[in-house]
Amino acid sequence: MNRISLILITCMCIFLNVAVASEEQNLAKLQQQVKDTEQAFADTMAQRDFEQFVSFLADDTIFFVGDTPLRGKQAVAAAWKAFYDAPAAPFSWAPGQVEVLESGKLALSSGPVYDPEGKNVATFTSIWRLEAPGQWRIVFDKGNEVCNCPNAEPASPDGDS
Repeated sequence: MNRISLILITCMCIFLNVAVASEEQNLAKLQQQVKDTEQAFADTMAQRDFEQFVSFLADDTIFFVGDTPLRGKQAVAAAWKAFYDAPAAPFSWAPGQVEVLESGKLALSSGPVYDPEGKNVATFTSIWRLEAPGQWRIVFDKGNEVCNCPNAEPASPDGDS
């Protein structure tokens, strides 16, 4: 291999490493944006700020109440209004895990839901969509009760348990 080829290959390797590092930084930045957005969304409950809560909802959002989906911003707002009417918050939540698609357009956040005494009573999972630069809106939300069941044994590779 001649010297010019070696220099070109070295430059390409350096460029690829820089590109991968830049993409990882961008993904980490987006994950932090979503985590901060989820926290600000949760803060609306603690601050009793219903109007701010509604501002995080996408127009076509779907929230699940049990197995029943609430479809659209107005339906979700109407159902959740009661949670904001009392002086004290009936529950709180906090972001735990956040993942963002490499496209940077959709994200998932999940974490614990606490009762007023701070007991973990559920987990939430939310899907966020980037609707404008830096503006994440929630499109799906579903809560699940905390499972106090024993850890399941993993299935064997041949399908037997």
